[in-house]
Amino acid sequence: MTQRVLVLNAGSSSLKYRLLDGGTGVAEASGTVERIGEDTGTLTHSVDGEDHTEERHVADFEDALRSALDAFDRHGPAIDRDDLAAVGHRVVHGGDLFAEPVVVDDRLLATVEDLVPLAPLHNPANLEGLRVARRLFPEVPQVAVFDTAFHQTMPEHAYTYAVPLAWREEHRIRRYGFHGTSYAFVSRRAAELLDRPVEETNLVVLHLGNGASAAAVRGGRSVDTSMGLTPLEGLVMGTRSGDLDPAIHGHLHRELGWSLDEIDRALYRESGLRGLSGVNDFRELTRRMEAGDDAARLAFDVYAYRVRKYVGAYYAALGELHAVVFTGGVGQHSPDLRAAALTGLDRLGIVLDPARNAAPGNGARAVSSDDSGVAVLVVPTDEEWEIARQALEVVHGST
Repeated sequence: MTQRVLVLNAGSSSLKYRLLDGGTGVAEASGTVERIGEDTGTLTHSVDGEDHTEERHVADFEDALRSALDAFDRHGPAIDRDDLAAVGHRVVHGGDLFAEPVVVDDRLLATVEDLVPLAPLHNPANLEGLRVARRLFPEVPQVAVFDTAFHQTMPEHAYTYAVPLAWREEHRIRRYGFHGTSYAFVSRRAAELLDRPVEETNLVVLHLGNGASAAAVRGGRSVDTSMGLTPLEGLVMGTRSGDLDPAIHGHLHRELGWSLDEIDRALYRESGLRGLSGVNDFRELTRRMEAGDDAARLAFDVYAYRVRKYVGAYYAALGELHAVVFTGGVGQHSPDLRAAALTGLDRLGIVLDPARNAAPGNGARAVSSDDSGVAVLVVPTDEEWEIARQALEVVHGST
């Protein structure tokens, strides 16, 4: 029984793909098609450690996927549709309707379209990816894996906003959370590192990248997370503000005459690290900080402080904590951020080992001291493998 899965992530103007074995996670090839719909797009296909990049006009998502399949034909490995177990799709928002991956059919497409108001920047592109893949792979099962699904285990008191009942019932205003596929993968891998059953493991997981969030995970199930109705709530991010007083919207509208769209654009694209320092790349931020840039130092401190607050809050929510887990580009590669985010938490039993924390490495590892009551782990995430794994479970489980 084949375990080959083609994983697709359709963005607003890009398509990412990876062909891999869903059982082992071994990737045969991967790539990205960028600037879809613009005059000149870019296709990068990576296989056997070599990148094949070309510029070409990519009219739409169907053209993008056909271009990717053409790259497989020219650079390998060849995709035999009869040897694909599934095509797995990342879908950002499943509302409160999906707690598990789902086989794609007409009804599923209609439901994802109905959820567009909850994710107007993401679900339309995800939806187009689902439709195109069904046309090009009509005989291959398509599986949608939702970013929000992992957090459907949150208790009602954690996901409920203190807003009028009509908002909650008629307009679906509640906390949903995101980065779910990452949390599912990292939580399972962290439990393995701790040599504990995942069902008996309590974690605070920090997914830190250009988009950033935190989650409290008890026994492999989300009990709270920092993102809410949208991916704007919570931690400071590359270009997003994270938590802020909701009255700021009204204040800016009254004082500056800004529309809601203008305010949203500023909070999503011009805030966060970029708003504080002028850059959203954490590596550049660190370089500027080390060179004495005061704005970069403030941005770093605000970012780390917000992470530290969520670690403490989620420790309290869990009651018992076995590990703090860092993942994502920043979480994995910035020892300075890990140290700053955990400063002062020794009394909570969270103690870093400076040498382990500073040591280079790309694999999953512990960076806490031997006498730390709570382990501190670095676990690289692999969302594509998680999507492929979940797609296989759905397809093989239904045969």
